[in-house]
Amino acid sequence: MDLASKIHALLFAEGDSLTLKKLAQFLDCDQAELLGALNVLEQTLKNTPLTVVRTDKEVALAVSAGIRDTVAAAQLKEQEREIGDAGLEVLTILLYDGPSTRADIDYIRGVNSSSTLRTLLSRGLAERAGNPEDGREYLYRPTVELLAHLGVANTEKLPDYDTIARELKAFKSKNEIFNENAHSQNDGNSS
Repeated sequence: MDLASKIHALLFAEGDSLTLKKLAQFLDCDQAELLGALNVLEQTLKNTPLTVVRTDKEVALAVSAGIRDTVAAAQLKEQEREIGDAGLEVLTILLYDGPSTRADIDYIRGVNSSSTLRTLLSRGLAERAGNPEDGREYLYRPTVELLAHLGVANTEKLPDYDTIARELKAFKSKNEIFNENAHSQNDGNSS
């Protein structure tokens, strides 16, 4: 697979911009090779609904001008939908449990939360950042705009914050202990 195709795949998978430096590190190439491959990718995407957008430090995939109105209309329809119970559950976890990985959110809810997280991110209710403990995953947290909409200065000002936060932590701790015990018993049975 050529370098331009790899860049395309990485930008698609990221769903956001990447710095040129990070992209070069991922691909183990130098700046000149990266810029050449970006030029190839731009030409490859020339007559498609996608385009490459870049500054001197970052690059991203974006919707080209010819399809922008169609995409904007679809996004507007999506935003008119209510976030539903799933969205409220995820927001509750983010607000009362603090920054959480998708795996933590899925564990607490008992179902996959990918689609719900995308909806919350697109509406500006949640944001994601790199996880300092594990570079392979993101931490999700409520946005300042969400807190402002709720009329609180910080999450600790939410109704029943101490009680709900304590119950969430107890749930996670109880289940972590249960999972550790089950794992230990399985290890003992397999010998």
